[in-house]
Amino acid sequence: MSPLANYQALVARVDALCRQIGADWGEQIVCRQGCDSCCRHLTLFPVEAAALAAALHQLPEATVAALQQRARSATIDDPCPLLVAGSCQLYAARPLICRTHGLPLLIKGTDGPRVDYCAQNFAGVASLPAAAVIDLERLNSALVAINQLYLRDSQGDAMPASERIAIAAALLLRESGEK
Repeated sequence: MSPLANYQALVARVDALCRQIGADWGEQIVCRQGCDSCCRHLTLFPVEAAALAAALHQLPEATVAALQQRARSATIDDPCPLLVAGSCQLYAARPLICRTHGLPLLIKGTDGPRVDYCAQNFAGVASLPAAAVIDLERLNSALVAINQLYLRDSQGDAMPASERIAIAAALLLRESGEK
């Protein structure tokens, strides 16, 4: 089994949920491919960084070189280095945060649970059914567990499970996910 198999299975489940939300609420959702309002230079878990690096190395060599050059000059305050002319160059392999961003997320805060989503989405909608809301705590718990399995199975103790990797650094990883 591929070291990324668990992550890819989670991505497939998240994509299915996002597709269903899109099918049910599409006319209310502005966020979609081509929308770059929130495309920031984020940090990822090592398993996400490895998946992004693997996808990058499937692109033509010249594209890889150009994106890696952008990554080398990127700062954490810049837009995502994958964003070129308003379009994500690895849209099909984008991390989970990018897949769910803008959609209704259940956030369990100290003041109680709340649903958060892009202000451009769901204009005039007073409430959303539970099926249209992604439980962020549940998603993050699954991602943390998958990341720990990935680290155990592929890198041993080489990298702390809590370490996050900037997207730019992920683009500079070799295809295997190593620096």
